[in-house]
Amino acid sequence: MRMERSQPSVVVAIECVASSSKAEEWGGGGEVLQTGDVVEEIKIGSSPPVKSPFKGGKGGLMKMLHSSFKKGDTSIHVKVRRERDECAELQACIVPHEAGGKRQYVLRSIHDPNYAVGFVDKMESECIELQGTRSSRVVCALSKAQLQDGYVAYPWEKKMREGLSIPNSSVFLSMLILPKALDRSASRYHSLEDTLARANAWLECSQMSGVPIQFMNVQTEALLTKISGETASATVNSGSLSDLSNLSNASLYGFEDYHGVDIGVVKAVRLWYTAAAGEMPIEIQLKEDDTKLGFAISRTDEGFIYVQSVIDDDQDKEVPSTRSGLRDIYKEARAASKLLVISRVANQKVLPWSVSTSGAIRCFDTVSLSQKLSLHRHARKPILLHVLMWDKPGTNTNVMPRFVPPPHPLTQPLPLPLPEPEMAEGFSFDDTEDEPQGRLERDTAGDISFRFHNFATPNNWV
Repeated sequence: MRMERSQPSVVVAIECVASSSKAEEWGGGGEVLQTGDVVEEIKIGSSPPVKSPFKGGKGGLMKMLHSSFKKGDTSIHVKVRRERDECAELQACIVPHEAGGKRQYVLRSIHDPNYAVGFVDKMESECIELQGTRSSRVVCALSKAQLQDGYVAYPWEKKMREGLSIPNSSVFLSMLILPKALDRSASRYHSLEDTLARANAWLECSQMSGVPIQFMNVQTEALLTKISGETASATVNSGSLSDLSNLSNASLYGFEDYHGVDIGVVKAVRLWYTAAAGEMPIEIQLKEDDTKLGFAISRTDEGFIYVQSVIDDDQDKEVPSTRSGLRDIYKEARAASKLLVISRVANQKVLPWSVSTSGAIRCFDTVSLSQKLSLHRHARKPILLHVLMWDKPGTNTNVMPRFVPPPHPLTQPLPLPLPEPEMAEGFSFDDTEDEPQGRLERDTAGDISFRFHNFATPNNWV
């Protein structure tokens, strides 16, 4: 007698199509349906419940869902079973599934709109395998999980105005160092290593002179320039594999674009640094009887403008530099062997910003700055200065991170150089004239010590 082979059992199972953000999804409490759960019963609205086996499988259930959705009856209750006769239920609503095609629907949980499930025809053995362990269900969900990107509106103007220590301005400072040219035509340059050494020397010497800055980062920047055919042929050809080793240290390499023009790429170095302890604002309020500001400025070899000296006369306490607290901060800087560097005037940066191919440092002129400060005094307009701090305001420690001591450290605070009585102000205004009257010449205070000697520009009293 011929024996009939039993046919594999096909059931309607659950398939997760949208994951939940709730922790109990994998908590084992049976509150959420999971992929591989076998559907035992569904109940749509007030209609009688329909139990498995379902006629037509998944297709038959989709027809039922489509008919109910057209009538506006979208409430559905689903019961499923798992291994060891464990049961779970889901209260959901019927929604169209656009990705599934026409007349395809999913069930979205009414307790968690982010969680949705669909129906799928599966072998019962496959469902049992999925239900075998919780880790298998987690792995199944993990294999289908995808991260979604998005856009978030951000109030930049408000954040930049309220979230920065200096509104609408960053604390990231930088210096662009161009490679030094080997000839006047700027067709050949020193190597990239030489440019990096220049950047390193500029930073170290700035710190040694007492400028309170810290290193942040260094990077190369590519600058395009048009070069001649001879120069292009003499530079590194990036299309040749044998020359790639030379390209990393080359300051100039050339190539030919599709128009046949020889283009050169010059490698510059961008040095990023920041103030050791941020920037402090100092507002100098002016009065009608102010005839001088009471401080002099000068500039270091590296291009930083700093307060070179202040009037320290107890009988002259109404000088703007004293009223504003500039004199006290200057004394603290001297005691800490630091320069009181001016970083901004009226929120405009006055720090050096680049080094040319000839080796010259692009920075601000002390004469024009003195004139502007004197114009402020003459117009009785408040002056807002920012200075680089060497320590957090309010602390007394003089130990600064990353400070390299100079070859000739100061053993005691230097005496403050005072101007001659007839030249107490480098730029002054007469009652009948509107133009600046002369400039104070370089005094002997510049040669007192290593820290203050041999600067590029004389000090200017304002």
